[in-house]
Amino acid sequence: MKKKEWTLDMLAAVKRPDRYTGGEFGSIVKESADVRVALAFPDVYEVGMSYLGFKILYHLVNKMEGIAAERVYAPWVDMEALMRERDVVLTTLETKRALSELDAVGFTLQYELSYTNILNMLDLGGVPVRKEDRGDTDPLVLVGGPCVFNPEPLADFIDVALLGDGEEALPEVLEALRQWKLAGRPGGRKGFLHRVVQIPGVYVPEFYAAEYNDDGTLRAMRTTDPAAPAYVEKRAVEDLNAVDFPTAPIVPFGEIVHDRIMLEMFRGCSRGCRFCHAGIVYRPVRERREDVLRRLAHLQVDNTGYDEISLVSLSTADYSCLPSFLDTMISDFKSRDVSVSLPSLRIDAFSVDIAKKVQEVRKSGLTFAPEAGSQRMRDIINKGVTEEDLMNAVSGAFANGWSKVKLYFMIGLPGETDEDVLAIAKLARKVQWKYKEITGHGGCQVTVSVASFVPKPYTPFQWVPQNTLEEIRHKQGLLMEALRVKNITFQYHDGKTSLMEGVFARGDRRLGKALYLAWKAGETFDGWGDQFDYALWQRALADAGVDPDFYNHRLRGADEVFPWEHLRPGVSRAFLAHEYAKAKEEMLTPDCRLGKCNGCRICQELGIPIRDFGGRAYDASREPKFETTLHKLEAVRASLREAAARAGYDLLDPSVAEVARKTAYTVSGEVTQ
Repeated sequence: MKKKEWTLDMLAAVKRPDRYTGGEFGSIVKESADVRVALAFPDVYEVGMSYLGFKILYHLVNKMEGIAAERVYAPWVDMEALMRERDVVLTTLETKRALSELDAVGFTLQYELSYTNILNMLDLGGVPVRKEDRGDTDPLVLVGGPCVFNPEPLADFIDVALLGDGEEALPEVLEALRQWKLAGRPGGRKGFLHRVVQIPGVYVPEFYAAEYNDDGTLRAMRTTDPAAPAYVEKRAVEDLNAVDFPTAPIVPFGEIVHDRIMLEMFRGCSRGCRFCHAGIVYRPVRERREDVLRRLAHLQVDNTGYDEISLVSLSTADYSCLPSFLDTMISDFKSRDVSVSLPSLRIDAFSVDIAKKVQEVRKSGLTFAPEAGSQRMRDIINKGVTEEDLMNAVSGAFANGWSKVKLYFMIGLPGETDEDVLAIAKLARKVQWKYKEITGHGGCQVTVSVASFVPKPYTPFQWVPQNTLEEIRHKQGLLMEALRVKNITFQYHDGKTSLMEGVFARGDRRLGKALYLAWKAGETFDGWGDQFDYALWQRALADAGVDPDFYNHRLRGADEVFPWEHLRPGVSRAFLAHEYAKAKEEMLTPDCRLGKCNGCRICQELGIPIRDFGGRAYDASREPKFETTLHKLEAVRASLREAAARAGYDLLDPSVAEVARKTAYTVSGEVTQ
């Protein structure tokens, strides 16, 4: 029997003992419950405690009758070593139950390089890592979060995936688990999966099988159980004002990454940046009303004692009522020495007046994300900002006392040249010159942070090859040389981690073996530079018979079937292909909140309108729901398969399959890319 308690000498031996103690102010302990679920974040405590999604679900689930939500985070390497040495099992913070003693363990998929931590936490918690090894009494392993729109690399290890907003789907899944358990677990583990797969937004990988072409590309994802739908549609909360939001979040003992109140103003983004996965999977935009936000802010300040309120969204400055709301918030809280911050400000939405307001209590530097140095590249990615926008923003800031600016960029974007890369350095130097022009003296501190672009599913760039390691290093070298300038700090990420992120972002089930081998060899915390071992990953991929270049460095076929297309956030493939074509022509697509529907079809597919209290958005949800090209093609393919079977042809034969594929696209009557 493994021990369940960290001893005092163990806590004294690790760097951050506060990660493991629990008992924080605001934590919820339910002594009795029919079902217990661990909300598991596959990273350290201070990162996981900063994740708003878990704060929401923790309080929502704990309000349910008979169901308890507890928390567990990945132990850092120092604590893990002690746990394995002393045979100590990973437990929840609330009741110190081993993960193996719970009914479900729910992981969030925020980042592909956390996947090895999922396997490690299951193992430390006494849960069989591979789902095929779990029995009827082992916990169900659930996943959600943005990466869940391609969970295929994890298919060997997870039982259930929840697509979209968790406020509705997770309670339904847990209640189904409760009813199944109280009924005596009829049908065993598979019996529960048959129940839960009928819930909208729920994907059960076990009920699907992948078929591949001779060239390694995916031929199709087939359902293997009649209960499983051909396509799983994401869940989306229609009205955020009507759903629960935590008013008494947990206050940690030690410092965490985002140690403040986090107030979600709206969900979704309509800007349409072509590299942005979140901009698609969180659509449509749904705002909270000013009065609701104000009430939530007051309750959280009263219940936590925090002195900072962070207004969070994908693009906070796009909140339709931001100026009036900020005035109200600052007026409400200034006397209590509580500041209001806006962590994400677009250059073209920047206002000196707004910046001055939010920094009346505490002043800090400014952060902008031009994403690319040249206008050509910004048009390719549909960023929709100009150099003039940036200069106007920094001019106003410098004239009002700011002297520190951080600029975020990406390298490796489609169509990028060396000249485009060097434009990043030129833009940073222009910011410095603007400071001298405005103030009459030097000393402006500019930080240039550069990430390597990773193509993601359900974006217009899902077809494009990722830069090779040699290309990434070449571009980083260009910037290193060009940014040897006083008062400019250059920060960049290791290209090797970006490559592994890319492999798993657009990968398929064949990666499961490589993931398992890498974890068995000791790989964890891949997102932490000092823990990532590229050579180990190369060996694991080779031993699994997987070529990473297949996933990263080839231009994907216009009609290639992708491993994620049976899991749908609502966007049409035709729209993404059209946006990719526009990118190659350096053409912009306007923000659909400004009155014109651009045809992504998410509002129509979900039947949910954009909620913009500024009255700017056209209600596209009233348009008739249509069958996407992908759906039509799949229906045609199904008919062809049936006809072929009746005629005695085997569609698994490559020659026959190729004819069928071409016929399907001809019969559809639509041009697809």
